[in-house]
Amino acid sequence: MSTRRRFWLLSIAALLGLAVTLSLGRWQLSRAAQKEALQTAIEAQKSKPALDGAGLVSAPLPSSLVHRPAVLQGQWLPEHTVFLDNRQMNGKPGFFVLTPLRLAGSDRVLVVQRGWVPRNFTDRAALPRIETAKGDVRVEGRIAPPPSKLYAFDAVETGPIRQNLDLAGFAAQTHLPLFGVSMLQAGPSGDELQRDWPEANLGVAKHYGYAFQWFGLSGLIAVLYVWFQIVRPYNLQRRRNNHGA
Repeated sequence: MSTRRRFWLLSIAALLGLAVTLSLGRWQLSRAAQKEALQTAIEAQKSKPALDGAGLVSAPLPSSLVHRPAVLQGQWLPEHTVFLDNRQMNGKPGFFVLTPLRLAGSDRVLVVQRGWVPRNFTDRAALPRIETAKGDVRVEGRIAPPPSKLYAFDAVETGPIRQNLDLAGFAAQTHLPLFGVSMLQAGPSGDELQRDWPEANLGVAKHYGYAFQWFGLSGLIAVLYVWFQIVRPYNLQRRRNNHGA
């Protein structure tokens, strides 16, 4: 291969490498900006006044209330309590305990993620005993998306112990008029449930880290190109000229 042809092939490869790495770096920055905007929106929701049952019922789109604090009055429906298996809190496996709450003055029902409890590993079918107050209760927390899902089974899940809880399917099974959102209960626990819910981590720093890597690779390509295609050949040619003089 001639020197000139090799020069142009390497130049084209370097330009393509720069274009790709710079584009990926800019894309990571855009993803970081999107998630920062989302984080700002979440913090704005958290700073709003606490929502009551009437506000939740009257909302045209309950999903727009996600992350907003809420103080609700109602009655637990413990016969429909569900234990989501293989859930962790503070690094320990166990159950997330979910109980529907019928709102006071309404027939609407909200699934409340009440907290975490360890499971009995010697008897995996054993249900933990959960204290559930009778009559009217006051529940504090924040509106949340439907319970998070792990790997899903093809079959429809039933019974108190489940891998996941699909709110639409659960409403069909129980005939309860459920909201399409849930609630993460907060506040002191009188039922021995742990409520150390993690804050939303959108991974903004990860995208900045990836962007730094892609831009660093772009810089490395540029430096190597300049050195091997311009500086080094120039130095070699100058030495030859000096020796020939």
